Order: sequence, then C-alpha cells, then structure tokens
Amino acid sequence: MSETSTYTVTGMTCGHCAASVKEEISEIDGVLGVDVVVDTGAVTVTSQAPLDRAAVAAAVEEAGYALV
Repeated sequence: MSETSTYTVTGMTCGHCAASVKEEISEIDGVLGVDVVVDTGAVTVTSQAPLDRAAVAAAVEEAGYALV
C-alpha cells in the first residue's frame, strides 16, 4: 500500500525547476513517484510509507526552493 502527500513549493518558474525538485525528492528512501505542477507549486509525492516533512523540506531546499 502506498501513501500520497501533496506539498506546496515556492520559487519554481519552469520545467527545469520542476525537474530539480523532482530529482531531489526522488532520492528520499521510499519515494515511488513525484509529480510537480509548476503553475501552482503543487508537488505530489507517492511513497511506500508516510514521509518525514523535514526530509521533504531538506530535499526541496537542496534543489534551491522552499517548502511552504
């Protein structure tokens, strides 16, 4: 069974931004998929188990953006 969580990320303006965020979040253990919508800043993450919000925030910051 998988978990789905949606986060809001600020500062993304293009496909490259989305790809950077997707790449960093995908590296978190247990992440199965990441969907990013640049226009709204919505990032939907599917994972094997609930993710630690701090881990997601750290991944987003590593990509150069901020989690709301």
